[in-house]
Amino acid sequence: MANVTLENLSKAYAGSQKNTEFHAVKNINLEIRDKEFMVLVGPSGCGKSTTLRMIAGLEEISGGTISIGENIVNDKLPKDRDIAMVFQNYALYPHMSVFDNMAFGLKIRKYDKRKIEERVKEAAIMLGLEDLLDRKPKALSGGQRQRVAVGRAIVRKPKVFLFDEPLSNLDAKMRVSTRTEIAKLHERLNATMIYVTHDQIEAMTMGDRICVMKDGLIQQVAEPLTLYNAPANLFVASFIGTPPMNLIHGKLESLENGTYFIENSEKEDSLTFKLDERLARIGKSNLGKSTVFGIRPEHIIEQSEGQSTADGTHELRVEISEPMGSETNIYLDTGAHQLAARFSSTSLYEANTRARIRFDFSKAHLFDSETEKRIHSE
Repeated sequence: MANVTLENLSKAYAGSQKNTEFHAVKNINLEIRDKEFMVLVGPSGCGKSTTLRMIAGLEEISGGTISIGENIVNDKLPKDRDIAMVFQNYALYPHMSVFDNMAFGLKIRKYDKRKIEERVKEAAIMLGLEDLLDRKPKALSGGQRQRVAVGRAIVRKPKVFLFDEPLSNLDAKMRVSTRTEIAKLHERLNATMIYVTHDQIEAMTMGDRICVMKDGLIQQVAEPLTLYNAPANLFVASFIGTPPMNLIHGKLESLENGTYFIENSEKEDSLTFKLDERLARIGKSNLGKSTVFGIRPEHIIEQSEGQSTADGTHELRVEISEPMGSETNIYLDTGAHQLAARFSSTSLYEANTRARIRFDFSKAHLFDSETEKRIHSE
């Protein structure tokens, strides 16, 4: 297997007007380690699939270099890059059996017939397809077709596997089981895999590391829990997590007894609260400036009726309650913002009732409104 290195990689398309260009990927740098499962994630149009297609050789690059192992592959044809790609739409030949679909790439490379049979049967056993080798694609379910597409890649034994949103055509239940199969497959093959998805749950559950992209730029590259617990900026904070991190816009003010966050709102339920020592220290450089307070739903704590509002408890109007079985998502109105809170499954609220909450400041974040970057401790 091999590492994949992208250096100042860019892709520009000609615009509809003369002498204009659309930059889909903007001078990105990324090191994908040998045997790593790297996930590229972001919203539609962020450049993740374009990046994958440039690695595969299916898109011509506009600038920069792509290296697989020690070799720069900018000018190499896809067939010479020693990669295998699994597409979103499976791309199976409808007139061929499962066996022939999986064997096709080896046949055109003139592999020995016995070697082809060995590799196809080995991949079929690994993917649970050994009883389906004689079937045509039309006789398979969506999940089975996807496994055939993966099997066709496995038999090649390439240096790098590329996956372009392979689960997007499957139903919710099948997506869960298939992503588990792909994760197990990575462990068995011990291979370098690059996986593109717009689904942040897929990214969090599958990737060794995740590369978050937006508007053709890399926002952050980190392990899943690092992305979740220490997002680099407002975009990563809002994109990773379901429900996403609550982001409250306001400013920091230093008063006699400490540092306070004051929400940008004049509504009755607008939030003003004193920060703990850690956040006050982190936000010292942002005093008087526009600041965003970020906190995840599970770090908003439900309070009992007997606790007074003087100790940092807020009483907010419930907009909607979503029982999820193992937990309940509560959406609260502050006047200028909607807060999502994650309470226990026994916490049920009617709309327009009041819920008492406080923030776990040890898990909260501050972001600079101008730069949108998370403010780090000194």
